[in-house]
Amino acid sequence: VLVDLQSTSFTAENDIVKHNRVVFRGGEDAQQTLPPLIDIIVPEARLNLVVNHLKQDQVNEAYALMKDLEPITSQELILKAVVFSMVGQTSDSADFMRIARDLFQRVGASPSECDTIPGRQCMASCFFLLQQYSDVLLYLNSIRPFFATDDTFLYLFGITNAATRNYKEAEESLSAVKSEKIRAESSFITWLVRCYIMTNQPKKAWDMYLKMETSTESFGALQLIATDCYRIGSFYYAAKAFDVLERLDTSEEYVKGLRGACAGVLQQVA
Repeated sequence: VLVDLQSTSFTAENDIVKHNRVVFRGGEDAQQTLPPLIDIIVPEARLNLVVNHLKQDQVNEAYALMKDLEPITSQELILKAVVFSMVGQTSDSADFMRIARDLFQRVGASPSECDTIPGRQCMASCFFLLQQYSDVLLYLNSIRPFFATDDTFLYLFGITNAATRNYKEAEESLSAVKSEKIRAESSFITWLVRCYIMTNQPKKAWDMYLKMETSTESFGALQLIATDCYRIGSFYYAAKAFDVLERLDTSEEYVKGLRGACAGVLQQVA
């Protein structure tokens, strides 16, 4: 019996060592090492494997691990909320987004977490999914000093400010993002282009478009430059954008936009 107990104890310790090695090495070999440990001796293995899947943009794999989990701890609640919000965004599912909001709120409103940084992040995430951006800013501003160089925070803080028309602060926050992955996202490009235009820097918006490869994203940026520049009276860059749009698509809307923008340029130089 003693031999069996010693063997069991050794196996458990060995499994914990395997798990911790993956964690300490930043997720290296996580997808090979952690699956056998799930729900056996290392309960954290499931959560760390989900985190690893998310870092690899493997949302479906992360969802498979979390969908049937009944979260109890704050870490489980937060991770399930993150996974469900990502699935909800990619599948455009209102049900997934509702579940994610509820999970974020459970953490953020709980007495043990409401005044912690994770708790405030959760409330910010909840209000962000509700598109209540003024409330999002209240929570983000309260934790901003702790994330001065965090790219994800800078991105979220930037687009939230832009959504509330604080374009100058939004532009500064988005411009500070260093992650090439984030900067390549279409939503990042769209918001930064708009911020440049709304802070009277249309040339930066135009230069940003010129650096883009031909794609649906570049076409969208071109449309944004044309309409936003026209709206604020920056007719020169509106005309440049409408000119390209008219050559790509002979829509009457673009023809009229080009004519109006050119007329605006003539009025400004007259």
